[in-house]
Formats: sequence, C-alpha cells, structure tokens
Amino acid sequence: MSQTSNLPDRLSLDPRSPHFDSDVLQQGVRINFNGVEKTNVEEYCVSEGWIKVAAGRSRDRHGNPMMLKLKGKVEPYLTESEDTETAPEAPTDAASDA
Repeated sequence: MSQTSNLPDRLSLDPRSPHFDSDVLQQGVRINFNGVEKTNVEEYCVSEGWIKVAAGRSRDRHGNPMMLKLKGKVEPYLTESEDTETAPEAPTDAASDA
C-alpha cells in the first residue's frame, strides 16, 4: 500500500471544509476502517484515528447531515485503474444503439 503516502492525513468531501481537495478525491479514495471497507465516509483523519459518517437521514438546523465520529484504525487507499471494467460496457452500449 505505497499509494497511501500520496494521500493527505485528513480529507473531507465537504467543499466548504479546509480539508477538501478535489484533485485527490477524483483519484478514487477508499477507506478501510478497523479492517472493513467503508463507503459512507464523509471525512477522515489518519493521525487522530477517526472517520465521520452521516447519522442516517438526520439533518441539522442548516440542512446538513448530522455526523457521527467513529474512532479506530483508518487506512485510506486509492482504487485501482478501472480500465478493465470499462471494456465490457462498450459492447452493451453498442447493443443498445442497434
């Protein structure tokens, strides 16, 4: 997992956050939290060992999702190149055009 050295210690999906970085997010950041891949992480911090996830459908008074801070081992990594998955899509698109 040498790819983790490229990732920041703290990253957020919220564009208003000072920890937001669209260039890094476009690379496809994934999170392993306590050995389990999490897909609903809104923000993470590796050095402090926490992630923030939305608390269901609850909203604060400004309409933003309520967040839960979960503590544990945080391991961010980049997704692999998805070129192999785009190849099967081409025949399905061609079939739909016919």
